[in-house]
Amino acid sequence: MSAAAGGAEPVLLPMGVQLLDAVMAIEVRAYPFPWSRGNFVDSIAAGYLTRCLVSPEGELLGYLVAMAGFREWHLLNVTVSPEHQGRGLARQLMQALREHAETEGADCLWLEVRPSNHRARALYARLGYAQVGVRRDYYPDAGGRREDALVLCLELQPGAAG
Repeated sequence: MSAAAGGAEPVLLPMGVQLLDAVMAIEVRAYPFPWSRGNFVDSIAAGYLTRCLVSPEGELLGYLVAMAGFREWHLLNVTVSPEHQGRGLARQLMQALREHAETEGADCLWLEVRPSNHRARALYARLGYAQVGVRRDYYPDAGGRREDALVLCLELQPGAAG
């Protein structure tokens, strides 16, 4: 991975195939049930919004994958490297997604989150997401069990980011 150009702030770059080794290194450390490399390859090939947050030194700090719908965006994956969590990077990724969605004229952002993921739920609440539903047995869990997903939505103001 090449160093990000200029400045002391991390930069957002498209997730290209050249970043997948670094993405996978984070993914397998961050989750007990990580996405496969194929999930990321398919997301890139499908034209989903895929962004990597890279330090000025070229270190991958986090990433997101989101899919467009009709006047909406659906967050599929947002992850910050475990050693860089708690620094506001997830908030930065989520803000970038919001700005992109508003620029594209979306009315809302959707996502699912595990009820047990208290840190993510707290972030989403601070960002204004509201729970609108539950998907039963959505996520794999330990011992062959399943965990529900909370469905969250954030109402947007299309064009506000432009």
